[in-house]
Amino acid sequence: MLVEFNKLPEESRVWIYQANRSFTIEEQEEIGKKLNIFIENWTAHGSDLQAGYLMKYNRFIVIGLNQNLNTATGCSIDASVHFIQQLEQDYNVDLMDKMNVSYKQGEFIAYKLLADFKRMAKQRAVSKNTIVFNNLVTNIAEFKENWEVPASESWHARFL
Repeated sequence: MLVEFNKLPEESRVWIYQANRSFTIEEQEEIGKKLNIFIENWTAHGSDLQAGYLMKYNRFIVIGLNQNLNTATGCSIDASVHFIQQLEQDYNVDLMDKMNVSYKQGEFIAYKLLADFKRMAKQRAVSKNTIVFNNLVTNIAEFKENWEVPASESWHARFL
């Protein structure tokens, strides 16, 4: 059951997928339509899942699931992973690699391999004040408070 992301409870689970490139406006529209269909039909053992999504900065897909209503099961999580993998194929984009880092350079969103980010930290090309995206947040409350933060307030701090 598709609902607006901002209507989901704060404790709703989130999954964040960062793309290795920006999506075009046309791709965002197509992906939005595909997300609408997927979420409208997403179930766990035959029960509807109440979920919504956001697309942020032309690069991130954030899916939220109200687990107060029905919780995700292994099969429903597998279905969402297969959906994301299909998007990767359809748009020739990487969405599943968690070993990469996205951060802000002014209004631009940069995307680097973790090894490159570590190297940049040693060279002081990024600092504790660099705004990073902490894709390890697990619920909407954390997403709102701790997703887009200075590197010093995220797991990225260990490299600075």
